[in-house]
Formats: sequence, structure tokens, C-alpha cells
Amino acid sequence: MRQALTVSADFEIRTFALADESAVISLWRACGLTRPWNDPAKDVRRKLAVDDDFFLVATVDGAIVGTVMAGYDGHRGWINYLAVSPDRRGSGMGRELMAEAERRLVAVGCPKINLQVRATNDGALGFYDRIGYSTDDVVSLGKRIEDDEPSR
Repeated sequence: MRQALTVSADFEIRTFALADESAVISLWRACGLTRPWNDPAKDVRRKLAVDDDFFLVATVDGAIVGTVMAGYDGHRGWINYLAVSPDRRGSGMGRELMAEAERRLVAVGCPKINLQVRATNDGALGFYDRIGYSTDDVVSLGKRIEDDEPSR
């Protein structure tokens, strides 16, 4: 699956390359996706160790302006780190990143995709609603196994 997929005259979607790491993390920070308890560099390394074909970037003239990290555990697909540069929002890039992630998940037999959005992120909730996602009647639970916070 390591081919570029041109989806617009304005941008290209391709799989992540290691050289993209600092630009991707900068984009995640600009989009407010990083948190102190999640080291984004560790998240990149963890993803590359598991399934790098589901880690996508969108580029304009070679610059990283969008990302999505998908995964499949054999039961459900998951979406993480969907990000579009604030100055590119509304361009269709987020929709195309999600469509490509969905296409790749369907290709491996994924029957359902889950994702988590912070309850206060009205913009993201509206976006996902517009592309067909709905709120599941579940409670999200988590357990931190590895502490990513920097040493104090």
C-alpha cells in the first residue's frame, strides 16, 4: 500500500515516512492534539512498530498539512491523530484523509471504526457527524500502562 494517492489538485495523501516525524508532531501541536501524558514521538514509534501502512500524511508542495493514524485489531478499526492545519480546514482534506483511512481498513476486513473525541471539541464532533459517524452509547475507559510524562 505504500503508494501516494492524489486526491485533489491541491494536496496529496501518502503513507508516513520517518523523515516526516518532526513536521507531523509540529502539526499535532498546532492543532492542539498533544497532551503531556502522551509523548507524540513515542506514539509515532509505537505506530511504526505495529502497522505503518495505516499512518497517513497529507502534503501540499511537500509540506505536511494533515495526518491520520488508523489501526485495526481484528475486531474494530480505530482512528487517532486526525489533524488538518488550521489554515487548510474546510478544504476537504480531513474528509479525504478519513476516506483513505476507511478504504485501507475496509481492505483488511474491518467491520466498524471507533474513535474518541474530547467532549469539548465541538468542531471535531460536527465534522465526524457530517461524514457519517455517530455517538455510541458507551463509556470510554482507559488505564495508563506506561508513563509518557517527562521526568520532573
